[in-house]
Amino acid sequence: QVHVVESGGGLVQAGESLRLSCAVSTRAFFWYMGWFRQAPGKEREFVAAIELASTITNYASSYYADSVKGRFTISRDNAKNTVYLQMNSLKLEDTAVYYCAATNDGSNLFKVENYSSWGQGTQVTVSA
Repeated sequence: QVHVVESGGGLVQAGESLRLSCAVSTRAFFWYMGWFRQAPGKEREFVAAIELASTITNYASSYYADSVKGRFTISRDNAKNTVYLQMNSLKLEDTAVYYCAATNDGSNLFKVENYSSWGQGTQVTVSA
């Protein structure tokens, strides 16, 4: 009975920014959380992922697709059971439905099949 819920999508112009949020609605936690996106006519693709932050250092390793590296930042608030995706310098090709996903299996964080829980998606549209 774990629910994953995304929010924060919307319509922006190229070059502007958005921040997406993903909340896990139970006290359950996952070692890894990620963001994927799916544009019309395309397969769902990896965007970013992050590990559970250390309670000692508050640091967590993060991973990014080449297409968003340097523009997007993933972060995680363990106390709030929430993960964020800060998206800067948005481009037309970033337009997609963005999905939050969670897993305790870190064998391949880049693959859809690796994740056990998914949100229903939030639409991000970037206009010229």
